[in-house]
Amino acid sequence: MLLETIFFYLFAAGVVLSAVGVVFLRNPVHSALSLVLAFVFSACLWLMLQAEFLALILILVYVGAVMTLFLFVVMTINLDADIKKQTFVHYLPFGLLLMALLAALLLFVLKPAHFLSIGQPIIQDQDYSNVQVLGKVLYTHYVYPFELAAVLLLVAIVAAISLNPRQPSNKKTQNTEKQLYIKRADRVRLLSMPTEKKP
Repeated sequence: MLLETIFFYLFAAGVVLSAVGVVFLRNPVHSALSLVLAFVFSACLWLMLQAEFLALILILVYVGAVMTLFLFVVMTINLDADIKKQTFVHYLPFGLLLMALLAALLLFVLKPAHFLSIGQPIIQDQDYSNVQVLGKVLYTHYVYPFELAAVLLLVAIVAAISLNPRQPSNKKTQNTEKQLYIKRADRVRLLSMPTEKKP
């Protein structure tokens, strides 16, 4: 129990420090990497709570897909550091007010009575798999909503591809096949002309 407590405080401190790095680091790439580190520490906390599915989704979806795309966008565009300093100081009072409001809402919703009524955490068997139980529920009771969501995602992908602007038809491009099979006689013609005579 002592070892689990130590790991919990280590992972929680990692989440807090990484979140602080996301806000206060000036380089946007470093901020994105700090957010990736925060996701990894959060996944470790989910694993300690025996929520393996949420931890895997957090790593695969957010770290593997969303943050990769975010890093690609951030490294593609050019951000000015001076503009970022001005906006940070300009919006600092609004950010502090928003943080205080969110903290008040969390303290109001997550009261200590909600946690004291739960009691001790449920300790499952050694061969218990959270992913297996979730899969059984998802493919038995919720199989039709799951299939409907899959069809909707497929339709959205097809619609996004079909709405992609086509290349203009009058665009001049190279034809590699014609360039490879070209002959000199089709392009170059040698003419025999008499030389000019001086008067």
